[in-house]
Amino acid sequence: MRRWLRLLLPLLPLLPGLLPAVAQAQATIPLVSVQPAQGGGSSYALNIQILLLMTVLTLLPAALITMTSFTRILIVLAILRQALGTAQTPSNQIILGLSLFLSLFIMAPVLQTAYDEALKPYLEETVGFEEALTTAQRPFRDFMFSQTRENDLIMFGELGGYDPFATPDDVPMVVLLPSFLTSELKTAFQIGFLMFVPFLVIDLVVAAVLMSMGMMMLSPMLISLPFKLMLFVLIDGWSLIAATLVSSFAV
Repeated sequence: MRRWLRLLLPLLPLLPGLLPAVAQAQATIPLVSVQPAQGGGSSYALNIQILLLMTVLTLLPAALITMTSFTRILIVLAILRQALGTAQTPSNQIILGLSLFLSLFIMAPVLQTAYDEALKPYLEETVGFEEALTTAQRPFRDFMFSQTRENDLIMFGELGGYDPFATPDDVPMVVLLPSFLTSELKTAFQIGFLMFVPFLVIDLVVAAVLMSMGMMMLSPMLISLPFKLMLFVLIDGWSLIAATLVSSFAV
């Protein structure tokens, strides 16, 4: 506490000079300023636009998890690390980074379509904000529909009290998002199970051999780990896993 006081005390003489500047800045920047725009819309003051931008940025992590391939990739890589038995190797940061860049690789066509059809026209002021937002949703909706099981859509539609959907356009986002996430979780665990089986067989074989030799006190994991790593390296496991994950999103 004393250390902070020693740092702040030299700044006290500057406060009388700063307070008028702050008051003047608050007086010149309006809290809310709405002006009519062309086409019947409205334009907001710069400070409100920055507030809206910051709000959108805070929602980006949620959008990354709920609307992209990030969830499936992250779960599969986490199960792979558990199957190898390497504890914290690779670390969580490496798994998150690999999941993020694989997601960017997979979602690149979707992001490019959203930019060309929605963001670019909005920046050029040829379309309004609401139209750009609606247009930007379409490639993401198409991607999510291609990976969502019909049974999950029906289940969440019934839970939400909605009538049967005639077309994909009738499905609201509040139904599509949980349906997509549920399908992604199921697909991720299916891939994880198929990937876990070869390593489980190695663990069982090593445990059986150790028991037959009477080495009851020796941990099977200690012996099976080098064999699992050797198998994973020989089959070029990381490239194989990355290719499998990318191809799993092909329509």
